[in-house]
Amino acid sequence: MDRRRALLIGTLLAGAAVLAVTAATLCGSAGCGWPAASDALLTALRLPRALAAFVVGALLALAGALMQVLLRNPLADPYVLGLSGGAAAGALAALLAAAHFGLGRDGAAAVGAVAGALLALALLLALLRRALRQLSATPFAVSHRLILTGVMIAAGFGALITLMLTLAPDAQLRGMVFWLMGDLEDSRHLLPATLALALAGAWALANAGCLNLLARGESFAQLLGVPVARLRIGTLCAASLATAAAVAVAGTVGFIGLVVPHALRLVCGNDQRLLLPASLLAGGALLTLADLAARTVAAPIQLPVGVITALVGVPVFLWLLARGRA
Repeated sequence: MDRRRALLIGTLLAGAAVLAVTAATLCGSAGCGWPAASDALLTALRLPRALAAFVVGALLALAGALMQVLLRNPLADPYVLGLSGGAAAGALAALLAAAHFGLGRDGAAAVGAVAGALLALALLLALLRRALRQLSATPFAVSHRLILTGVMIAAGFGALITLMLTLAPDAQLRGMVFWLMGDLEDSRHLLPATLALALAGAWALANAGCLNLLARGESFAQLLGVPVARLRIGTLCAASLATAAAVAVAGTVGFIGLVVPHALRLVCGNDQRLLLPASLLAGGALLTLADLAARTVAAPIQLPVGVITALVGVPVFLWLLARGRA
């Protein structure tokens, strides 16, 4: 890894992240700049929301980068193994239960999302415990089994989500659908999400060298002394923690975990020592700007941030694919 190039990329991305958070703090539906908003508005509403957007974006991009290494597939994203489906199903179930029993909604979605993500992870580990622990003579055999199992888990949770939306009272339906499309309105869980980002990021950076070897092949990594089975499970758990924390705070926000690592790989290469921290910074900055657009483009109406990321992510990703094919 060229240290000068890595330092330049890291400095540029860190500067972009600071500028994105600053812009999201100073701007809103009421306008931009200090004269347009009181100090209370900035510190109590805009700054926590901007920080929450950055943390969620960083979590999703980091999880996407880890999934792409684990599955050896540049088109993998944090939601490919059904973790987001489990988190979303758990959150909606918690919201319905809170309404049925007359309990407060404060924290219900976050607690349900974490519980659902843990359930999805437990199912995944139980179904693939042997495949994760052994080397396969067939390249990509383990990653294919992971993907197929994850798709089936996601389909099951998707059916549960559809069922709950069908049975939900009309008074709750709009809020549930809005949350599913990405909602950064509630930043009360910023501290736990930041802690999850710190834990997942520290693990990823500490194991970046081993992940470089894993990306070149399981047998190659094993010959060089990498504990492949333990690294697979650790990568899956770190990505699951990041995904669960992101969904608990903001619902399901698409394309950040898919587009950001894939685009950065074209610029930075596939060295995980640079790609992982770069994805963290770029994902946070991108979602912060997307949330700013969601709050301002149709003001005073607030759009779900997942709509903005999809509208931007689809054409960008199609362009990346066309560029790669060319």
